[in-house]
Amino acid sequence: MNAPMGLRERKKQRTREAISDAAITLFLEHGFDQVSVADIAAVAEVSKPTLFKYFPTKEDLVVHRFADHLAESGTVVAERAPGVSAIDALHQHFLDGLAARDPITGLSDDEGVLAFHRLVYSTPSLVARVGQHLAQAEDVLAGALKDALDPDRDITPALLAGQVVATQRVLASVNWQRVVAGRSADEVHPEAVADADHAFALLRHGLAGARSAGRA
Repeated sequence: MNAPMGLRERKKQRTREAISDAAITLFLEHGFDQVSVADIAAVAEVSKPTLFKYFPTKEDLVVHRFADHLAESGTVVAERAPGVSAIDALHQHFLDGLAARDPITGLSDDEGVLAFHRLVYSTPSLVARVGQHLAQAEDVLAGALKDALDPDRDITPALLAGQVVATQRVLASVNWQRVVAGRSADEVHPEAVADADHAFALLRHGLAGARSAGRA
């Protein structure tokens, strides 16, 4: 359980959120490449050194929302209930995210979320930065899986982590495409759940499951 933040930590968190909110508002209004760090610092009423203390790069002003989820899958595995497999815990966590319309699952029709999504995936440098965070998420998950599985081969946790992160990314991308096409999150939800169930079944059973599903 996380300890409550002290006054200083809460103040730093508010400053971080204010800087990011100012940046994203400017990016949405004018475009990522048309807004400078100086512009953001002025609107957020902080100095450029202060801004860079919270966000090392301009891209991090946006994609920290992905970075904040970086350790999430690893935490799910590490803190799963006794007797629950790592894949089952990750599966249930993704289903819970769909039910909550968590943007990280791609199942959100909130206009602000959709605008944020368009900003990220229409900006090459942001897409590249998201990819870096996904690679870090794989590393964190691989560490948790190594502790959970005690595998015979050293490469196994990294292989599994790559498959899990890729699966979550594809599921989210398909959900986004459906919502961007004009469908509501509530309408898409049953399909998203069915897709997640199928995807995690493949993770459990591999190609044997794919062949079996193809013959059914």
